Amino acid sequence: MDHTESRDGTDEPTDDTRTTPEPESAPASGPTPDPDSASQPGPTPAPVRTSEPESVSEPESVSDPAPEPDPAPEPEHVSAPESGKKRRRPWVRRVRRAVLVLALVLIVPLVAVETALRVNYMGDPADGTYTRDRDAMWLGHAWVDGRKKDADVTALAGRLEDTGVRDLYVHTGPLEHDGTLPRSVYPRARWFIDAVHRELPGVRVQAFLGDVLANGGPEGLELSDAATRAEVVRSAGQVLDTGYEGVHLDLEPLHSGDGHYLDLLDDLRELTKGRDAQLSVAAHQIDPLPHLHSVAGLVADHPKWWSQEFFGQVARRVDQIAVMSYDTARLFESTYGGYVAQQTSLALEVTPPTTHLLMGLPFYYESNPSHWGHAETVGAAVRGARLGLSRTDPDRELFGLAPYIDFAATETNWREFKDGWVR
Repeated sequence: MDHTESRDGTDEPTDDTRTTPEPESAPASGPTPDPDSASQPGPTPAPVRTSEPESVSEPESVSDPAPEPDPAPEPEHVSAPESGKKRRRPWVRRVRRAVLVLALVLIVPLVAVETALRVNYMGDPADGTYTRDRDAMWLGHAWVDGRKKDADVTALAGRLEDTGVRDLYVHTGPLEHDGTLPRSVYPRARWFIDAVHRELPGVRVQAFLGDVLANGGPEGLELSDAATRAEVVRSAGQVLDTGYEGVHLDLEPLHSGDGHYLDLLDDLRELTKGRDAQLSVAAHQIDPLPHLHSVAGLVADHPKWWSQEFFGQVARRVDQIAVMSYDTARLFESTYGGYVAQQTSLALEVTPPTTHLLMGLPFYYESNPSHWGHAETVGAAVRGARLGLSRTDPDRELFGLAPYIDFAATETNWREFKDGWVR
């Protein structure tokens, strides 16, 4: 979820045709000479007589006429001179064959996956798969840095009225790379918490803390450093002292199987339990194909996916886990909705019933190779989540949807959310 800071202001064949030289034009009359015997000796033609002789005496001896030379064999197809001939070398053929095989290896599975996702979007969600009044929403940093006023909170309350949103993840960081959190970055947090409790009774406010991890580039927060993890825990205690009712952690890019992250969650859980507060996390998507995160890790510093096993390990350590089920690179609404349905099922399978699972909704519009706005619609995401819930655990109570993010939301986003989920 790398959007927060940027949005809230804080991609000739060889001509092998050969032609035979055209023969020279034949003389106007007489037999056509053999073009290849022009230089060969032949019989001398008899003189042409203009009148018949009165008498012809047989010659005493007539020598045998010179034998006709054997006609030269017809020339075979004439090849171009070796110097001007372009032959396809064996390595060219091998390269072309390899490219074809590679294209098939890539294209065939892609077509198969897209077809499967489209099929996954078919059917009707089960009755009753609507809001459980356990939804959440990500909010931008402007709510705690002084840009928002009382009127803005009143307008937000109007938006959320009659919806199932019961948790607000308010961007309160980012954390420093050493895990610390300057109090100066959230001077109006206490005001906002009190205003929400006044305008939206029963809604919890959690501090949304995040940072870039060092494994995604030359700089960032280093989870392998015990001192840094301790500072993150200390920062979490700091925001709870301010009045927040929970800590929502978003560290990216987080590689699947990161044991240091699990250690950090264990420490944070001990803290939040002692304060009767919530611990929630933003989670990467789950491998849509087995071991896809491993393949992606070979070519990208930010693998999008976690293994399903690792997702379950994280889910067992927190109170709430919210899947960032957007930025999927899907090209069509049907395949995006099918993808969300698949992600919902995969997450439900490994999330214990005591952990609150939320599926993220794209409350923003972008068009780029990772997020096609015409495909990643709120309507498709809502329907996909309902289909996954219907097929896997339709009676799950600790389940909800989480729009991301308030300042980029459109009227269409709100309408599709309410029509498809809240009714």
